[in-house]
Amino acid sequence: MLHMKSAVAALGDEALRQMFIARREVFVDLLGWDVPVLEGRYEIDQFDDEHAAYLIVSGPNAEHLASARLLPTTRPHILADLFAHLCEGEIPRGPGIFEITRFCLDRRLTAAERRDARNKLVSSIAEYGIANGIHTFTGVAEMGWLRQILGFGWRSRPLGRAQRVGGKMLAALAIDIDRETPALLARTGIYSTPRQAEGTRHAA
Repeated sequence: MLHMKSAVAALGDEALRQMFIARREVFVDLLGWDVPVLEGRYEIDQFDDEHAAYLIVSGPNAEHLASARLLPTTRPHILADLFAHLCEGEIPRGPGIFEITRFCLDRRLTAAERRDARNKLVSSIAEYGIANGIHTFTGVAEMGWLRQILGFGWRSRPLGRAQRVGGKMLAALAIDIDRETPALLARTGIYSTPRQAEGTRHAA
């Protein structure tokens, strides 16, 4: 049984509830990840606690379009606790460093809608970082997704060589955030002011 009081309490928030359902549909049903599923519907793990922040892009009818979870690196997080071997040097940690996890684009979106939702979510991540004194985001990504992230235009870099984990090639990365980041994203057509963003939600 999962003992995640804050995450379970968050199920009363419709935007968060839809996000957890979308995460299950993408990461469990589509990608086959072996991660916990609460009540057979919601993908929730040990990192979905009161310290996690969520960025959720919603549609005109409050439907989930895209979302991401941000974890403080001063506490347990995925790179440090599960994939530390992907970093060739020290794992980036500190109050100005957060980890991006569970970057989720809804399965029902068309290719054009996915691109638009992705751009809004990436823009929201940059804006959230600037507004909250975050100078670096870290993460773990499969190679195809890693190439996309590195090509968005912001200052980003791998933290080590890609390694095969569970049959997939994974790599750790870092993204530097400052007031120039929106302009850098705009040059590649990524940046857009998120019009339908729900903003940052805390599962508490």
